[in-house]
Amino acid sequence: MRFRPCIDIHNGKVKQIVGGSLRDEGNTAGENFVSGQDAAFYAEFYRRDGLKGGHVILLNPASSEYYKETKRQAMMALRAYPGGLQLGGGVNEANAEEFLEAGASHVIATSYVFRDGQVDFNRLRSLSRKTGRERLVLDLSCRRKDDGYYIVTDRWQKFTEVRLSHGVLDELAGYCGEFLIHAADVEGRQKGVEEELVQLLGSWQGIPVTYAGGVGSYADLETLRRLGQNRLDVTVGSALDLFGGPLSYREVLELCE
Repeated sequence: MRFRPCIDIHNGKVKQIVGGSLRDEGNTAGENFVSGQDAAFYAEFYRRDGLKGGHVILLNPASSEYYKETKRQAMMALRAYPGGLQLGGGVNEANAEEFLEAGASHVIATSYVFRDGQVDFNRLRSLSRKTGRERLVLDLSCRRKDDGYYIVTDRWQKFTEVRLSHGVLDELAGYCGEFLIHAADVEGRQKGVEEELVQLLGSWQGIPVTYAGGVGSYADLETLRRLGQNRLDVTVGSALDLFGGPLSYREVLELCE
C-alpha cells in the first residue's frame, strides 16, 4: 500500500474540501482547509520526499471565472515536480498533450469519456491513443445508490448509469494504466473508509488502483490495508497535519511503507 499525495485546487487556492459539497454554480464547496501556500510549494515538498504518483486536481470547470488561476497553479506544481505528479480535472483530447508536455506523468480523465450516462468508447479509445495507455488514469470516483456504487462525473455532481464492478474494471483497464477512485460520499469527512467499496476494489486483481475518501485515523489505514488485501494505494487529504488534520504526515508515510 503506497501513499499517494494530493494537491487539490479550487478557485485558485490549494484546498481540502468536502467532496459531496462541490458545486459548479457559484464555485462553492464546503472547505476543510484553505492553504496560504501555492501549489508549487506542495509539489516541491513531495519531490523532496521522493513521492511519486500523486495527483493535482483542478476543481473548477473551464467555464468558471476561477479556471485560469486554478490552471496556473496546477502548471506551477507540474513545473516544480516534472514527471512526479498526475493531473486531472477537465482533461480531454484537446488539452491532454499540453498537460503531459508541461510535466504531468499521467493525465486523469473522467467526464470526457462518459456521455448520456454511459462510457463513450469512441472518446476513450481516442484519448488512450493520444496519451498512450500507460499515461492515462481513469477516475472512476463513485457514490452509493440503491444496490451499489455508481460512477459519478462533473466533479462528483452527476450520476452515470455505470455501476462499478469487476467486469467494468476489467473492460476499462484495457485503455489505461491506473484507476483513481474517490468514495465521493465520504471524501473530506474523516469518518472512515467505504468498507464495501474497499472490499470490491481489493478483491479485483488488475492494474494499480488508488483509493481516496474518508480516512480519518491510523486505524482507517489498517482497515484499508486489510480489506483491500494490501493491493490498494491510498490518498489522505483533509486528515493530514499538512492540511490542518489530526494525522501526522510522517507517520502516515511510515504506516503505508
